[in-house]
Amino acid sequence: MLDVNFWDKDLQDLSQSEWEMLCDGCGQCCMHKFEDEDTGEMLSTDIACRLFDADKCACSDYAQRLLKVSDCLNIRNFKTEHYHWLPETCAYRLRFEKKPLFAWHPLLSGDAESVHQGGVSMRQRCISENDVPEDEWVDHIQES
Repeated sequence: MLDVNFWDKDLQDLSQSEWEMLCDGCGQCCMHKFEDEDTGEMLSTDIACRLFDADKCACSDYAQRLLKVSDCLNIRNFKTEHYHWLPETCAYRLRFEKKPLFAWHPLLSGDAESVHQGGVSMRQRCISENDVPEDEWVDHIQES
């Protein structure tokens, strides 16, 4: 049985099912990113991992993703210095920083579509890495 507001727990105290439910389904972590060498700032692109399903806004092979994609982020194993890689709207980052979830988060809204309606998700707003040469990815950096 789940705690009513389990998302208020520290991340390390979440069960596996609670951890999975904390994900808002935005798909932003599935986009390729660059780190500015001078500032450390994370620069997100609209280039999606080859396993990302843009219609469902989810990984097409979540169970095998870590085996199939060598640089897939295993957020559950993040160290403190890695959380800045996640977008500021990410529930994992928010909870790591002891901040509340946004009202559009499905756990608060009760609606899995609220993340898409809130304009936060990458549903139909990205391009597969298979469709863009890697040397052009930098041209797909998104404005903050």
